[in-house]
Amino acid sequence: MKIAIGNDHAATDYKNEIVKFLEKEGHEVINLGTDSHESVDYPVFAKKVCNVVVEKEADFGILLCGTGIGVSIAANKVEGIRAALLYNEYSARLTKQHNNANVIAFGARVMGIDLILSCIKAYMESEYEGGRHQRRIDMLESCGC
Repeated sequence: MKIAIGNDHAATDYKNEIVKFLEKEGHEVINLGTDSHESVDYPVFAKKVCNVVVEKEADFGILLCGTGIGVSIAANKVEGIRAALLYNEYSARLTKQHNNANVIAFGARVMGIDLILSCIKAYMESEYEGGRHQRRIDMLESCGC
């Protein structure tokens, strides 16, 4: 699987851990985040990841900032992106099964790395269910949301 990842300064260390985890699992990672701890603007990195996902250069994207809220808001401004802020394995499974989210987001200052890795794994192991869920995704896309 090919995965795009982006982060701001608050999540550089977590991003590096996630990249190691994904590569160890055999996935290709496109690192679009900062590698510095100097303050940067999270919308820049969210847009980079989302553009790669929309262009289908990656299967999905992972975004990180301090709380995950900022990158989630920024990502959902990009047409074709359905980003979800995750906080446990259950939300990770359902965001794939029901929402077919193509970007997942995390807060490095509010979650531990083990939980984030567990959420990523749960998301990746889940399958989109379609059916009534597709009708709802179509509604989101048709209203320009």
